[in-house]
Amino acid sequence: MAKIKELKQRSKNELEKTLKDNKEKLRELRFSLASGKVKNVREVRKIKKEIARIKTILSE
Repeated sequence: MAKIKELKQRSKNELEKTLKDNKEKLRELRFSLASGKVKNVREVRKIKKEIARIKTILSE
């Protein structure tokens, strides 16, 4: 998980790419969770928080 300082140093294009990748990871984790394959439920929470951080920085 990236820190806020690290995220602020990235360019807008990098942030948008990271956001897209994280959304894809979240989608895959949700499918895995629904089928019972994932044991680490906290990973979903971490990715959601990182998505929120990136969105916040992009809106500044």
